[in-house]
Amino acid sequence: MPLLMRVVIAIALGVLLGCLLPEWLVAVFTTFNSVFSSFLKFLIPLIIVGLVMPSIADIGRSAGRLLLITVCIAYGSTVLSGLFSYCVSSSVFPSLIPSSDVVRSIESESTSIAPYFTLAIPPLLDVMSALVLAFTAGLGMAYLSLPRMKALADELKVLIEKTIAVIVIPLLPLYIFGIFLEMTRTGQALHILMTFAAIIGVIFAMHIALLLIQYCIAGAIVRRNPLSLLATMLPAYFTALGTSSSAATIPVTARQAKRMDVSEEIADFAIPLCATIHMSGSCMKITACAVALMLMQNLTFTTPMFIGFVLMLGIMMVASPGVPGGAIMASLGVLSSMLGFGEHDCALMIALYIAMDSFGTACNVTGDGAISLIVDKLHKQKK
Repeated sequence: MPLLMRVVIAIALGVLLGCLLPEWLVAVFTTFNSVFSSFLKFLIPLIIVGLVMPSIADIGRSAGRLLLITVCIAYGSTVLSGLFSYCVSSSVFPSLIPSSDVVRSIESESTSIAPYFTLAIPPLLDVMSALVLAFTAGLGMAYLSLPRMKALADELKVLIEKTIAVIVIPLLPLYIFGIFLEMTRTGQALHILMTFAAIIGVIFAMHIALLLIQYCIAGAIVRRNPLSLLATMLPAYFTALGTSSSAATIPVTARQAKRMDVSEEIADFAIPLCATIHMSGSCMKITACAVALMLMQNLTFTTPMFIGFVLMLGIMMVASPGVPGGAIMASLGVLSSMLGFGEHDCALMIALYIAMDSFGTACNVTGDGAISLIVDKLHKQKK
């Protein structure tokens, strides 16, 4: 069963059973959530080190002019999509999300259910230490040619990806079920679900706007009709909707890029690379969801805070593993360290992100076609 379907079922069961299950049974799931949350906090620095470090080493090791151009364009596109998302979200969401008085009223009537026990699992590193270690070691492996250390980093990456795919992702629906079970019990679930529906609609509209902007820019550079170019990439868009994986869509994305007259050498180079480093749709979703949840929790935020967050998020997106929901798992560290997200906030972020996972992936891979057009044009001019 697809992860999205499991998450939807978990939310539905949490809302339906929240008022039916006895308090002792709700406390069982609360206890599981407490332990699982501690495990996630332990795992987040390891995710950063295990995924960011070898990714930086891979990019740096094959450094060249074409690679540098592609990476800069992809990173710029990802960051600009996040800033675009912040501007729209901070302007539109306040009118869609209940006022702080409503939130405070719900919180005052809520009675949290304590877990039977808690299990402290201290992380080996804090988030910033993990980031500095990942960058330092990754750049060192890239420029000093350390094959044994690189092999160890690649094995650590495989271990972390397997942990996410085999342990974290399968347990996420149960974790989300427990969150919504408790929120229903305490009366918070209804207004959150109603807010979710409005937020998802706005984010989907932003995805369409982002793709139009990307292809208008690419079309202006290559002097071709942007709507025609975007229509050519629709098979890749719909393939990504079904697979929820940028990597699995690479063959279709590369084929459609070549049909836009992107040279074969550029398409075969840029499309697989952008499938790893270009995450404009994911960055847009995470930024919008973060703004929404901060408004829902009545937390204060500033534009400089989100500029720094988006710049760091663009780097974290490079480390997104090729599993559904991988981008949100890689970003939990910066959500907690830079925006102050707690356990419930991260759980709601995961649920909201996965609800739109396939649309974000489709936006990512379709944008890859626009980047390949620009890189191909620059490459031909150099020749």
